Amino acid sequence: MKKKLLSVVLAAGLALSMLAGCGSDGKKAESGTQAGEATAASDLKIGVILVGDETETYTKAHIDGINEAAEKLGVPTDNIEWKERVAESEDCYDAAKALVADGCTLVISNSYGHQDYMKEAADEFTDVNFVSMTGDYAAISGDDNFYNAFTNVYESRYVSGVVAGMKVAELDANGEIPAEGYDADGNVKIGYVGAYPYAEVVSGYTAFYLGVQSVFPKVVMDVQYTNSWFDIEGEAAAADNLIKRGCVIIGQHADSTGAPDTVEKAWQNGQVVYSVGYNMSMLDVAADAALTSATNVWSVYYTELLDAVLKGEAIPQDWSKGYDDGAVAITELGPKVAEGTEEKVKEVEAALKDGSLHVFDTSKFTVGGKQVTDEDATIDLSYMDYSTNTVVYEGEKKSALATADDGTTYFEESVLRSAPYFSLRIDGITELNAE
Repeated sequence: MKKKLLSVVLAAGLALSMLAGCGSDGKKAESGTQAGEATAASDLKIGVILVGDETETYTKAHIDGINEAAEKLGVPTDNIEWKERVAESEDCYDAAKALVADGCTLVISNSYGHQDYMKEAADEFTDVNFVSMTGDYAAISGDDNFYNAFTNVYESRYVSGVVAGMKVAELDANGEIPAEGYDADGNVKIGYVGAYPYAEVVSGYTAFYLGVQSVFPKVVMDVQYTNSWFDIEGEAAAADNLIKRGCVIIGQHADSTGAPDTVEKAWQNGQVVYSVGYNMSMLDVAADAALTSATNVWSVYYTELLDAVLKGEAIPQDWSKGYDDGAVAITELGPKVAEGTEEKVKEVEAALKDGSLHVFDTSKFTVGGKQVTDEDATIDLSYMDYSTNTVVYEGEKKSALATADDGTTYFEESVLRSAPYFSLRIDGITELNAE
């Protein structure tokens, strides 16, 4: 997912945006727009607005997902018009307008910073469907031709953390972690290269950390922000700094290969450090140091989207799915993973699918030394313009805490809306340069 700055300045706190309809059980309702007319696959023309191109892993994942869905449903390749490297500015609106002029009746953008401009286009072209991927206020926008979608990627980040935790446990048991890899309390140090201190990133790195801790409890994590979604040099520098601080695992929520490449070079120079990537397998750039990557399987959403459009069925305005629907995964395991990792991954994935494992189980973490309460987990789902401190779209305030069948409490992520809203800073994680 992309969450870039746009004219409406985003806060790193809880007051982000949008609310999907919720039933009495607190689960996200499958609300959508009214059904339209069915369309033949040969007649459907799709416009796609991309913040990057195939050289950037996040965008490539979206391109692959759209192409896979189109092929599955018989939509000709020539019916897809691509607009690459579109800035998060009026350029997005101009691109959307051009795509409509070219006959596109479904327009998709893949970056959060495109959202306001996609909304502008949706207001103007009411007979065209506009999907702002990773956005967060479509369901409270008042437009029935405007949609958001995300995945429960926090689940795959947790699983990738389990892979990392297995490796940490193996290194510790074999006495392979150097002295600088432990803090004064004997905790193993790990690191994380993050893009921005937004809820999306915080949710992801917290899930990763909890995954590591589920296998090896005595671990602490430093987070180094790059303040960019795609910055090869910045991500490499952040990884290098974390390695110098003694971190033996470097995770990431950033879209280049800068961090894994840096980790591989350090590994080749004899340092004890391994990489967990994002979006794509990093084995091409870190053949020895890469353990796995957390990833989204975007074809799941795009197949559902295109199928609904072709059948004239309603499109959910706020879509998010995870392991249970195959919408998230980890990539192939690297050659240096710990023994037993594959079996452990299968066990954890099965527990996520059957609902017996909740990533943000509140018994597993504290905030400021205390367990999370309803007050701590109350989310304001309005969409705010922080430049004027005014509410643009009114949402509700709801607690994200839920109770499992066994009586344990957990924070429900991506249920009140698809876009992440977990932004609690839990104990054990240090942000080195949060702004």
